[in-house]
Amino acid sequence: MLEMITRRFGGARRTLSRATVLPFLVRCAIGVCGLVAVSVAWPSGLFGTQYFVPLAVVALYPAFAPRGRGATFAALVVIGGWLLDTAFYDSEVSLWRVLTIAAALYLGHSLTALAAVLPSDAVVNFDVVGLWLARALAVILISAVLTVFALGLAAQLAGGPFLVATVVGLAGAAGATLLIARLVHRP
Repeated sequence: MLEMITRRFGGARRTLSRATVLPFLVRCAIGVCGLVAVSVAWPSGLFGTQYFVPLAVVALYPAFAPRGRGATFAALVVIGGWLLDTAFYDSEVSLWRVLTIAAALYLGHSLTALAAVLPSDAVVNFDVVGLWLARALAVILISAVLTVFALGLAAQLAGGPFLVATVVGLAGAAGATLLIARLVHRP
C-alpha cells in the first residue's frame, strides 16, 4: 500500500515537473470554473464550514483528471446544489445566478474536453487555446443574450398559448435527443 502511494506521488511529481504553461493554465481555468459554479450554486451558508471542502474537491477534480466522468459528476453536484438552494432554502431564482452557473459549467466542460486531449507536457501554440476560448465565450455570450430576450418575451406572452408552445418545444427537444441517441447507437 505504501509503495503504491509513493509511486503515485512520484508520478504526480514527474508530471508536474514536465508540465508546460498552456496545458497547466487550461487546467487551472477548469478549477476556477468549477469553484465559481459551486460557490454560486450552493447555499452561501456553507462557505467557511467543513461542508464546503468536499464540494471544492468535487469542483476541482476535473482539473486533475479531465478524462472520464468527473466533469459530468461535478456538473450534477452544482445543479443539485442550485436545486437544493432554491427549493429548500427558498433562495430567489435570479438571472445573474442562472447565467453565472450556466457560463461556468459550459466553460469548465468545454475546457475539460480540451484538457482531455491535451497532454500536460504538450507544447501548444497560444492560438489553439485562444480560439477554443473565443468560441466558448461566443457561445456563452450568444446564449446569455438569447436567454434574456426569451425571458423578456415570455413575460409579455404569458398565458395559455405560451405554455402550449413551451411544452411542444420541450417535447421536440426530447424527441430530437432520442433520435440522435438512436442514430449514434445504430449498427
